[in-house]
Order: sequence, then C-alpha cells, then structure tokens
Amino acid sequence: MTGLMLLTLLGISLVCAFYGTSLLLWTGATAVGIVIFAVTGSVPVLSLVLLTTIFSIIAIPLNFRPWRQQLISAPFLKQFRRMLPAMSETEQVALDAGTVGWEGELFAGKPDWQLLKELPYLELTVEEKAFVDGPLEELCDMLNQWEITHNDADLNPETWEFIKRNRFLGMIIPKEYGGLGFSAMAHRAVLQKISSISSVAGSHIAVPNSLGPGELLVQYGTEEQKSQYLPKLACGDEIPCFCLTGPTAGSDATSIPDYGIVCKGKYKGKDVLGMRLNFDKRYITLAPSATLVGVAFHLYDPDGLMGDKEELGISLALIPRETKGLEIGKRHLPLNVPFQNGPVRGKDVFVPLDTLIGGTEMAGQGWRMLIECLSVGRAISLPSCSTGGVKMGALATGAYARIRKQFNLPIGRFEGVEAALARIGANTYATSALSRMTATAVDLGEKPAVPSAIAKYHATEMGRKVITDAMDVHGGKGIILGPRNYLGRAWQGMPVWITVEGANILTRNLMIFGQGAMRCHPYVIKEMEAARIENVLQRTERFDQLLFSHVGFTIRNAVRSLVLGLSFGKFAAVPHDRKTAKYYQKLSRYSAALAFTSDISMLILGGKLKQKEHISARLGDVLSHLYICSAMLKRYESQGRPVADQVILAWAFHHSIYRIQIALQKVVDNFPNRFLRGVMSIVVFPFGRRERAPGDRLTHKVAQLLLTPSDTRDRLTDGIYKSAKTGHPVGLMEEALPQVINAEPLERKLLKALKNGEISGITWEEQLKDAIAHSVVTVEEADILIQVRELVMEIIAVDEFDLEEIQAGKVASAAKQNSQLDTQHAA
Repeated sequence: MTGLMLLTLLGISLVCAFYGTSLLLWTGATAVGIVIFAVTGSVPVLSLVLLTTIFSIIAIPLNFRPWRQQLISAPFLKQFRRMLPAMSETEQVALDAGTVGWEGELFAGKPDWQLLKELPYLELTVEEKAFVDGPLEELCDMLNQWEITHNDADLNPETWEFIKRNRFLGMIIPKEYGGLGFSAMAHRAVLQKISSISSVAGSHIAVPNSLGPGELLVQYGTEEQKSQYLPKLACGDEIPCFCLTGPTAGSDATSIPDYGIVCKGKYKGKDVLGMRLNFDKRYITLAPSATLVGVAFHLYDPDGLMGDKEELGISLALIPRETKGLEIGKRHLPLNVPFQNGPVRGKDVFVPLDTLIGGTEMAGQGWRMLIECLSVGRAISLPSCSTGGVKMGALATGAYARIRKQFNLPIGRFEGVEAALARIGANTYATSALSRMTATAVDLGEKPAVPSAIAKYHATEMGRKVITDAMDVHGGKGIILGPRNYLGRAWQGMPVWITVEGANILTRNLMIFGQGAMRCHPYVIKEMEAARIENVLQRTERFDQLLFSHVGFTIRNAVRSLVLGLSFGKFAAVPHDRKTAKYYQKLSRYSAALAFTSDISMLILGGKLKQKEHISARLGDVLSHLYICSAMLKRYESQGRPVADQVILAWAFHHSIYRIQIALQKVVDNFPNRFLRGVMSIVVFPFGRRERAPGDRLTHKVAQLLLTPSDTRDRLTDGIYKSAKTGHPVGLMEEALPQVINAEPLERKLLKALKNGEISGITWEEQLKDAIAHSVVTVEEADILIQVRELVMEIIAVDEFDLEEIQAGKVASAAKQNSQLDTQHAA
C-alpha cells in the first residue's frame, strides 16, 4: 500500500505537470491524496508520517513566498545576474522590433491548434486579381530570360517603361500617394509569378517594395517627405536604392564605418544646418539607375548643434543622385544574373538635416527602423521569389521527366529520378505553404521577425535543393545555355539569394533560435528585465514570481515531452481528423521537446549559448520545421483536404519530422553536461530515435504526380507563368505534355511490333512506314506519332553557337550597357 500511495502521488504530480497546473493546485491535489490514504488506514503510520513530512518540507517553503524568496529565489537571482549575457543596444533593438505569432505557440511547448485553424486563409481582392491576370501576365509575356541575361544584361527600355507605367515599383505605397496599396498576399503573388520566368525582373521589382526608401518613408517619413517622394517612387519617376552593406560591414551591419558629422554648410545656395557624409557601399541593387539613394551611417554631433548628445547612432538619409560628392560606380555582375547592382560612394557629401528619413526626431533610430522594416520585407520578397522558382522547377522537371525517354521509358519512371522528383514536389509544397504563412502574418499586422528569418533561410535553401535536383534530372539539357535553357541561370544565381538579406549561415546559426529563444519564450526576457530592476525588494519579488512560473513551465514541458514520447503523442489535444491527427500529435510532442531542450540549454550555458552556434542552429532547425509543418497543415486544411494531395503532404511532413529528430539528436549527443545529456536523451527520446525518412512507396507516389497533368499538379504549381504564346520553352513543353502522354500507347504498340519481328527498319521513319504497311498503326496514328516526335525533338534540343556569336553577344552586351550608363549620367 505504501508503494501504491507513492505511485498515486507520482501520478498526481505527473498529471498536474502535464497540464501545467499552478503550484497551489498541485499542493492541494497531493494533500488530498495523502488525506485519502490516511483516512482509509491502509498505509502504515510510519510510512504516512514520513511521506507527509517530506511533502511538507517541499510544499510549505514553495508556497510561502517570504521563505521561498529567501531560500531559493534570492540566491538564484545572484547567480542569474552573473550569468546574464551583456546585451548591446543593437541587440535590444532587434529583440524589441518584432511581434510574436504562431511561432510563440510552438516554442511554448503546448500549441493551441485551434488558433492555427482560425488563422484566415487570405485571398486576393478583385482588384489585385485583375492586376495579376492583366498587367502582370502582360509583363511576363515581355520577359525573355536569355535576352535579359545574355544580350541586354538588363531589362529593355520598353519593359522598364511598362513596369513604371503600371506602378509595379509602388505595390507597397498607399493609394493616396499614387501607389497600388497592395496586400502582402498580392505582393507575394506578383513576385512569385515574375520570378518564375525572370529572376532579374523579380529582383528589380522586389527591392523597391522591400527594405528601402519606399517602405521607410511609408513607416517613418514626415508628411512632407511622403508627399515629395512617394508619388514619384510609385510611378517610377524616382528609382530608389538603399545602401547598407560596405566592404568591411556585411552581416555585421551595425559595424558600418560610414559616418556623418552635423555641421553648417551651403546647400543649393543657402546656409543650412546639415550633415557631411562619408561612406563606401557595395552590392547595392538598382544603384546603377537610382535617382534617390538611401544611406545608412553613424551620425555624430561633436559641436552640440542638435543637442547635448555627441554620438547619435545609426541614421538614415535620402540623397538625390545629383548631389555633389555622391558617386555611383560601375555595375557588379552577380553570377551572370545581371540585375542592376553596384557600388555607391560618398566623399564629403553635404545634405540638410531634413534629408534624414523621419526628420531630426528619427536621428539615431536607423537600426530600429531597418530591423522593423526588414522583418516585413524579408517575410515576403525572397520567400515569394523562391516560391516562383521552385514551382517552375517542379512544373518543368515533371514534364521533362515524362517527355524525355531513355531505354524506351520516360526517365521519370526510373527510381533514381523518382527520388529527385519526390524531393522537388515536397520542397515545392513546403516552400509555397511557408511563404503564404509569412505573408499572411504581415497582412494580419504582425512584424514577424522570427518567421521571416525562418522563411528567408528555408525558402532559399529548399530552392537550392530544387534547382539541384532539377539540373540532375535534366542532365545535358540543363547545362547548355541558350534561348531553350530554362534552368541554367537559376542554377548560376542560386548563391545570390542564399547570400542577400542576411547570409544563410548567419541566419541559421545566430538569428532563428537566437531571436526565437528570447522573443518567443514566455519568461526569459521578463526575467532579464526583472534582474535589472534597481530596487532590491521589487527585483526579488518580480524575479521570484517569474522564476517559479518558469520552473513550472520547464517541468511541464519535460513531462509532456516524456509522456508524449512514450504514448507517441496520443495524449496531446489535437484536431480530430483521421488523416491528420497523427501529424498534430507529432508536432505537439516535438514542440514540448523543443521547449524543454531550449530551457535546459539556456539554463546551463547562459550567455555562452550565443557562442554555441551548433546548438543554437539545431534548435533553430527544430523551430523552423515545426513552423513549416504547421504551414503545410494549414494549407492542406484550408484547401479542403484534397485526397490526392495527401501523399505530397505526407512526404514533406515526414521529411521535416525526420529533420527535427536529427537536430534534437545532435543537440542531445553533443550537450556539454554528461548527466543532463542522459536526462535529455530519456525525456526527448524515451524509445530511441524512431522517426524514419519518407519511404520508397511514398516517394514513387509523389513522383508520379509530377509526371501527369492533374488538379494536384495544378495546385502545386499555381500562380506561375505557364503561357506558351511567346515561345517560352516551359509553356511549350506543358502544352506538349498531354499529346506525349496520349501517344504513349501507340509508341508501345510500335515497340512491341519491332520486338516481335512484325516490322523492321534501320531508322525510326522506316520502322513507322513498315508499321503502316503491316497495319500495326493507321495512317492517322502515324501522323500523331510524327507530330509528337517533332515536339519531343524540339523540347530536348539544345542551343549551339558560333564562337563569333558568343563573343559578339558579350561585346554587344558590354557596349549597350556602357551606352545606357552614359545616357543615364547625361540625364
């Protein structure tokens, strides 16, 4: 009976911990349990007294705050203050800049799935849809990737004029200032479609609608600045660029050496109070044609002309191109993807203080302004462009793998190619769901700093995997550049998207978990703030309250991780759907595991966790894949749970779960404390590592969906440019695909007759002629085979050039570029 009592009390504690009840409720429930056993008289008196004493020694100090604060909280607070990492002003600004959305639920260890289901599945307005179907489709008709990247090294003047006239550069500018005032979902739709056909055009349209003068003016500009610049930016009369990165300051953007000194000087013939700026920037998109240059720099006021503060901090200013001392250099060439990009330099550039974005009140607030805008722009631009790229990769590779035959079989039927196709399909499904999720967050008013980092990193990384698999499937077709090639430039340019808006190595190792742990955790930031309270009594009181809430939070997640691991997630509260319940259960389990391992890591490593990038990156991987899986489930549910899509969801989901297991395994196996390594292993993996990568049968099913036109394939690749009317090779291939499929039975009939000796001939034409003569196929069927063969030969064809043509193209391209630059400078 003593053993039964112990098991009962343990069960009460586990239930209270699993559901996260209060300390007082646990105390009361345990006390009631002891009383019941005492009343029944079934437990020996000595055992009862001993257990009651132990319980009282634990429960009374924990529930009596003065004792608890003196014995536990105050000593721990001293240790915590010593462990507390130093936080720079820039780090604090980064933490304060964003909001917390669904990622907070995942990080807390007990996600409320009803909140995810209640998130709206936003659609385009009538006006936005008309723009996508009208001007956007027309713009895509004008784009020729080979002409842009090889002959012109830019968009041609007619295309630029069309972009300006239809206000593509003003999607984020409100209508009252002449912009389109589009939602984030419409912004995503535009970038997705353009990027599916031309990354150069996608870049030129993405940048003015992301972090730059337009967004900064909308959010922080004075009314005078908005009225002066926004209408001109919206219609393209002003072309913006924004200068942040320099030769010595890349990922560490706050270390920019560029500076401005507040001083008096002459500007346009008048004596004004202004700034003398010196800066050296590079990698600036749209710089070659920019007429309005945004610059980030450190502002100093040594003479106290603006106040008593000498070092004001990072500030942002808008400088017209014609300003004396401003030099816009020649063009960079980013991996043969020639979007406009180049250096910008300034030597003793004097401008008045009213060129500061937001006026003098925003002097020194530049870092906060940039971080807040970046969390929005990064949630849309690169994820949307990547979505367009992977969808085009999935569409083209699926069609090519069905059309291209080797050993008398479509190459998509070979298992090695099936594996690549399955990865392409699953990564496309995940990327699309992820970019939609972050765009939705922006439309709901969030500044999704952590999700935007997740989306930027994983959308571009999945894009890299898709183009790699697509190139492998296409083989020689993919590597021979020319008008018929639709993959080569994407392959060449992929490192560009990996690098910009925060290099992916930095984003994964420092940002996702580094920001997520601080921003999403319900107690860490509050504890840090409490530890810095000056009043000792108030500090101890506040810290005590937070500490024991945090302890309860950690215990809850440890128990939930263990129980859900032992039960395979069966005790998690999830939506009741036979097909997807197990998915939500897995996510609930690993959400608790993430919360537990994160708390242990922060407790043991403290401020050193910033330097433990392997651990930080792996925990970030777990949070990322939990978020991606949530986005995929949201997409699946909102699209009406299409049965045919289940296999793609399953492949992508199980792949992410497998990656979560690998990340947690590496965290546990490499944790620096041996004892806690064992504890974490039991709590996180009570039955060991049981998750498996998607199997061969599932891989086969996903691959086959890419090879045949269907509603699933259409949903997977919706929103990209598929037209064949301008001769786009993927559009032509997509038109040919049904004809190729319809001709397959005739081809098999011909091959069977040849194998059986019913027909003969050296060439295919001779064999077909003999097949007609022996009534193997009819004349009409032969015409179908001839027509399809011509289509196939055109699809698998590659381009060839005389050496002089290639050299002439280079010379002509360079000459044209220099001519355009001369014209721009003259203007």
